[in-house]
Amino acid sequence: MNFTRWSSRLPGTQRRAAARAEHTVTTTDRRSEGSVPAARGEQPTDEPPSVPAVDELPVREVLDRVPALVALVHGPDHRLAYVNDAYTAAFGARPCGEPAAEALPELRDLGLMPLLDQALRSGKPRTLKSRKAPDGRHYTFTCTPVAEDDADGTRSAVLVFATDVTDHAEAAERLRTSERRQRETAVTLQRSLLPQELEQPDDLRIAATYQPGGTEAAVGGDWYDVITLGGGRTALVIGDVMGRGVRAAAVMGQLRTAVRAYARLDLPPHEVLNLLDGLATEIDANQIATCVYAVHDPNEGRLVYASAGHLPILVRDDTGHVQRADEPTGPPLGTGGWMHASGSIPLGPGSTAVLYTDGLVERRDQDLDEGIAALERALAGATGTPQVVCDRLVRSAGVTADHDDDVAVLVLQHPARTGADSELFRNAALELLGGVEAAPRARAFASGVLTSWRFPRDLHDAGVLATSELVANSLQHGTPPMRLRLRRTDRRLIIEVTDGDDHLPRRRRAEPGDESGRGIAIVATIASHWGSRRTPGGGKAVWCEFVLPTT
Repeated sequence: MNFTRWSSRLPGTQRRAAARAEHTVTTTDRRSEGSVPAARGEQPTDEPPSVPAVDELPVREVLDRVPALVALVHGPDHRLAYVNDAYTAAFGARPCGEPAAEALPELRDLGLMPLLDQALRSGKPRTLKSRKAPDGRHYTFTCTPVAEDDADGTRSAVLVFATDVTDHAEAAERLRTSERRQRETAVTLQRSLLPQELEQPDDLRIAATYQPGGTEAAVGGDWYDVITLGGGRTALVIGDVMGRGVRAAAVMGQLRTAVRAYARLDLPPHEVLNLLDGLATEIDANQIATCVYAVHDPNEGRLVYASAGHLPILVRDDTGHVQRADEPTGPPLGTGGWMHASGSIPLGPGSTAVLYTDGLVERRDQDLDEGIAALERALAGATGTPQVVCDRLVRSAGVTADHDDDVAVLVLQHPARTGADSELFRNAALELLGGVEAAPRARAFASGVLTSWRFPRDLHDAGVLATSELVANSLQHGTPPMRLRLRRTDRRLIIEVTDGDDHLPRRRRAEPGDESGRGIAIVATIASHWGSRRTPGGGKAVWCEFVLPTT
């Protein structure tokens, strides 16, 4: 193979030669203009010796000294014509004249044979980026067709040029490893901050799922929680912290902890979000989050909620009809200056409600409302336990392991109980009319109800005593209207007294000479739990509950 002949046809060679010729002519013309003094012309010059042009350099000597790997193959079967010293040092000596598939097995193993064919057919260079060769180093291979002086004048040679990119490949691998570790750290933090086991209220059946984004997506701040408030009421919350990575997961953990603390105050949903909004601003003024907080009271058969920029709750009733929770919806948490408001949606026996984050319904090529409508259709046909419904909704949305966003879904069902199961869930109520004479009527009512529910004697007596103390406290410190409500579930007995005064009682130590102040202390002593809250229409509710013995 004559390197001088085909090297003159390498891309750019003709342009450089033409440029040198033009430069020579221009220089000669300029020197011919004007005259040079004789004395100056006779003086010796210090000009450097002439440098040979590129075309005058021996091509083989140049390629032998190139640090990159160079090989030349020709013909349709790519017979090896030349390898430089760098190639020999990397892979050893290679026999010339043999087909590349046999003479250059390293190229065959790296899948370069089709690339040689493509370069030969198209007459255009082809590149294979960053492949690990048998010598353990990474190379980027470029196959460039070159011209030979064949009889038919066709292009029949391919120059293989391999650049060592090991440093770049190792740096990229270190970066990928670092990102993978950061993602694993964020996922571990995210999962550790989510509930390890959901609380299961007496009147609801609940399931949830969380799926982080795929390996190319950093973990976000999706979260959910279920909080039993006492008195048969349950708080449900789901949210999404904007942003990705460990920072979003950390902010999510702080918000979830704050929600649990505010929920213990048993405030209306909009007041919880107002408190949470101020805290979100203090945590990070540049971080915002969406959230919906809802409270279920089995006595009311409704889900009372407040939303801070979050997606609407979906509820399917016992007939299969799906309803979307309407306004009010305020701005996301962390924006500040907004007074949130509460709304409600029916959640009777046989109903199923779904709370979710945007990763379930939002797609880049689809409007958000279309995604929510698709979720409504999927919910209308999804039956079974809450976990089954949860899994079906995730599958119907096309969420896979490589999904580009986090997904959190919370499904709750209010079962319709019939037969023997319904006997374990009973309610009884009494309006407390009149003055002090309401107390003995309340005790007699409670005694009769608890007897009909066949409670054991010790629980019967404790329930009557708690009823007497709560009613007496309401008669002394509250205002009409007053009401006593008894409720039993399969796990506990709940006694609740409501009145029109919004002053919440507190437990205190009564002095030996005090004639009052012991009622709440007695209730707190004999009951499993007790608490109080303000009611939406004004007034308060004071409750206590007893855990039923297991049989």
